[in-house]
Amino acid sequence: MALPRLLTLPLIGRNPVTVQILGICSSLAVTTSLETAATMAVSLTVVLVLSSLIISLIRRHLPNSIRLIVQIVIVASLVIVIDQILQAYLFAISQRLSVFVGLITTNCLVLGRTEGFARSNPPGPAMLDALGNGLGYSLILVAVGAVRELFGQGTLMGLTVLPTVDQGGWFTPLSLMLLAPSAFFLLGFVVWGLRSLYPEQQEAPETEPPSVAEART
Repeated sequence: MALPRLLTLPLIGRNPVTVQILGICSSLAVTTSLETAATMAVSLTVVLVLSSLIISLIRRHLPNSIRLIVQIVIVASLVIVIDQILQAYLFAISQRLSVFVGLITTNCLVLGRTEGFARSNPPGPAMLDALGNGLGYSLILVAVGAVRELFGQGTLMGLTVLPTVDQGGWFTPLSLMLLAPSAFFLLGFVVWGLRSLYPEQQEAPETEPPSVAEART
């Protein structure tokens, strides 16, 4: 695959959240505000890029029997560093993200790209693939986080956009937007919309209606 495609394809065509359905847990949990969504997106992208680089560099010296253990140790070490940086410089956001920064260690997107791509490709393509997938993940998180915060609180990044009734404005916040089910439905609509626009993203049906099966016979 051409190098530019490694970076651009995961944005829409093979987005890790909407197409591969990876990283769904954090997409539901940390998107109550744009600030936490963006912080989580940057954290995961940094961990993904650096872990892919390291694993690609040592790929020829990585015994197959312990490859997953080594990958998890590398990812976990990077996550600890990121978590400590957040606690030092963005403590309030770190508290709001709770355990979800630590759970990047077992995020299926990170392990999927390190195992599925970085382990068998040179550092350059591995980093581009990781960056592309990180940006694709970030795109969905930021979009969902922005919608939930805007309609759930009337703000973006803590700044008032829609003046709420209790502030003398006209907008009544939709409290449902701050609950996990709203993220689930928003992601569902995003997946539906993208697969309607790009039919090639749709999976082949596992079973056929009886009428179709009979017609083929």
